[in-house]
Amino acid sequence: MDTTPEVSVVIPTRNRPELLARAVRSVLAQTVAALEVVVVADGPDEATPKALAEIGDPRVRLIALPVRGGAPNARNTGIREARAPWTALLDDDDEWLPPKLAVQLELARSADCARPVVASRLLNRTPRAEYVMPRRLPAEDEHLSEYFTVRRGLFHGEGFIQTSTILAPTELLRAVPFTVGLRRQQELDWTLRAIRAEGTRLIVAAEPLVVWHQDEDRERISHGMPWESQLAWLRRSRELFTPRAYAAFTMSVLSSMAAPTRSATVFRELLREARTHGRPAPIDYLTHLQIWAIPPHLRHVLRDRVLGRR
Repeated sequence: MDTTPEVSVVIPTRNRPELLARAVRSVLAQTVAALEVVVVADGPDEATPKALAEIGDPRVRLIALPVRGGAPNARNTGIREARAPWTALLDDDDEWLPPKLAVQLELARSADCARPVVASRLLNRTPRAEYVMPRRLPAEDEHLSEYFTVRRGLFHGEGFIQTSTILAPTELLRAVPFTVGLRRQQELDWTLRAIRAEGTRLIVAAEPLVVWHQDEDRERISHGMPWESQLAWLRRSRELFTPRAYAAFTMSVLSSMAAPTRSATVFRELLREARTHGRPAPIDYLTHLQIWAIPPHLRHVLRDRVLGRR
């Protein structure tokens, strides 16, 4: 590749050639042609080189890591190898709609800050329903930790960010790398740290530009993390959250992870955590109670019906 691309696209992957091929083809179908695709194979993986060879596009290159280090490590590796001034992130089981990069680049160029982080709404596709997230965009003076965590109703999805929606200056992604070893909330952790950098602001495109495939019977990198590990991360990251956001995250996200234990001790521990270090609102108490009282599958069905999801 002789010319410098306008956007580098970083895709971590591991032994999922069919999904990876779908993701890569969605990048190559972008209306922005001046791009490169940096695929990072996270550990030994014979299937990925074959899948990329079948695509046969010179804009796609592979970095093969000798040992598995997790998605954040693979993502950071790809970002270090990026050649473009802008880097966009894509998980191997998601895909982009054709105008995604063009819309985000336009927003980035017209931004009134030096280092804009541009995300977008997405189309969340599950076996039960298909719907757009987030349901609302951040308000002008809203603290982003509260936008991402505080609910106005009983169901999540009002404020949200997902890795495959993010485009940011490459130098910012290098200066603020993803946290290696963190299995869940990778994009939340990164965004809340990145926006503290000078000249940085989050912009969210109003239209859905990403298809987020939530196949519930498929293993995802972010699944299976014990709630205790997530609580430890939250405690280490307390400075990133307002007290209101800290309580909301504890009584919604952590509560959802811990509820399968059916432990009254854990129920009380999370309640105590939220009240000691946060500032819960009435909606947080209701959220905490309904998460523990209603089985997850029934909760999902009720949410889809209440929100009119098809």
